[in-house]
Amino acid sequence: MIARVAAAANTRDLVRGDVLFHEGDAADALYVVLKGRIAIAIENKPIDSRESVVALMDTGDLFGDMGLLDTGVRSANARALESTTLLEVPYPPIKTALKESPELLWGVTTLLVQRLRAMDEALADSVFLDVTGRTAKRLLELSEGKDEFNLPITQEELAGMVGASRERVNKAIASFIKLGWLTQSDRRYNITQRAKLEARAR
Repeated sequence: MIARVAAAANTRDLVRGDVLFHEGDAADALYVVLKGRIAIAIENKPIDSRESVVALMDTGDLFGDMGLLDTGVRSANARALESTTLLEVPYPPIKTALKESPELLWGVTTLLVQRLRAMDEALADSVFLDVTGRTAKRLLELSEGKDEFNLPITQEELAGMVGASRERVNKAIASFIKLGWLTQSDRRYNITQRAKLEARAR
């Protein structure tokens, strides 16, 4: 069963800026990130070309699974943030495997619950945190626990994650630098007062 699914899988190589799929595209496969990073984003089409980055997919992450369950179209865009290698797995052999071994659906259920929890947290952030607080939280997440780190996305993409304009996010970062919580050189950041940044993110 697993061998059949693996035999149907292909690898896809993307460079920065490549769009894997657009919102509204037909969904026919799920993906696993083998190397690199993918942004899952929703465009604000009726008003302007800005986008909201709703998730970042790193090495080992799986995405594109919603269409497997409801046969719907893609609900967001998927774009490479850097050179990325993906494992592309078509839906048909996965559906066959799930029918043959229904207990595997527990894994799918767990994944969906994790996504719902992440959505609940993002919604709470948008309600209870201001732009400065959300910026602090996203920087801490992107640091992955390190005090010194390279920002893996552009300022525009960071603004999309925060859900604010680039100018407002830059203003928040400038305030952290002025307070002595953070230093910055191009895309290199150094968190000098993590506890205070964490407090601002709550």
